[in-house]
Amino acid sequence: MPDWLQSFVLTFVPLFIAIDALGNLPFIISLSEGMSGHERRRMIHVAMVTAAVVGLGFLFFGRFVLDIMGISVGSFAIAGGIVLLVLSIRYTMTGQMVELIKEEMVAVVPIGTPLVVGPATITTLLLLSAQFSLYMVLVTFSLNLLIAWVIFLLSDHIVRFMGQGGLKAVSKVFSLLLAAIAVNMIIQGLGLSGLIPVTP
Repeated sequence: MPDWLQSFVLTFVPLFIAIDALGNLPFIISLSEGMSGHERRRMIHVAMVTAAVVGLGFLFFGRFVLDIMGISVGSFAIAGGIVLLVLSIRYTMTGQMVELIKEEMVAVVPIGTPLVVGPATITTLLLLSAQFSLYMVLVTFSLNLLIAWVIFLLSDHIVRFMGQGGLKAVSKVFSLLLAAIAVNMIIQGLGLSGLIPVTP
């Protein structure tokens, strides 16, 4: 497998799982209940723009903040892996990663953040930017946002096709994959910190 393709897969998949567009579909539908088609589309547009701004902000300035605070990549990988692991376990047990707070600006909060770009996505972005080129992470993050955008716009059709049970099943599988990625991040962090031997 070419190096660029391997980097693409290794950055795309964790972000796809962390954003969890399919798992967030029920929230999109419930929070847009009673809205017209035009209002729902507007809500989704605002939500995705919010998610893009928040995600890009952490992607470009997150490493700068870490350097100023003197936090090593290994330490952040361990902490980030623990956060992702807790979030994935919480999602498996309760069906949601964060508490939902219904406000007037549901497009910004909670859809844009923390549902689309929340703790899991932000942690994943920072960890990936420390391991891969910024260009590759930017491309895969943008592609994942585009995919989520399309999925949300087609929410009615997808729910009718998969059903609520199908969406929940897919989301549970994604949460298990996120837990596996979190454990791998912790192991990599321990290796980068010199606490355990690094295996090739």
